[in-house]
Amino acid sequence: MKVAIATDGQSVSQHFGHCEGFTIYDCSQASKTNPMVVQKKEFIPNPGHQPGFLPNFLNEQGVKVIIAGGMGDGAVQIFNEKKIEVITGASGKIDVIIDEYLSGKLKSAGSICHEHQHSDSCGGH
Repeated sequence: MKVAIATDGQSVSQHFGHCEGFTIYDCSQASKTNPMVVQKKEFIPNPGHQPGFLPNFLNEQGVKVIIAGGMGDGAVQIFNEKKIEVITGASGKIDVIIDEYLSGKLKSAGSICHEHQHSDSCGGH
């Protein structure tokens, strides 16, 4: 299973579409009794912010979960159509966030930006 985190530096980006890139964690279950573990970690620079492009791009990369601080309605809808889990409201270091997700401790806060504008219109997302 591939989990993508919108990334700025080593932290979760607060705005999905304007992040520096995506850290993609390739995860699998170590055994039937062990939790999911990271097998591989890769950073992909953001190929560009155009409405609808990034959800399709990440789907083509095989991503099944996307984690970000905030995200617009349009992106959320496309991810939902593609059966990709969306978790918003995340903040902090990406390696801590992936551990929280894999252990079941990370829950979506529903930080959705309802207008397609920059951080000044969506609470810093």
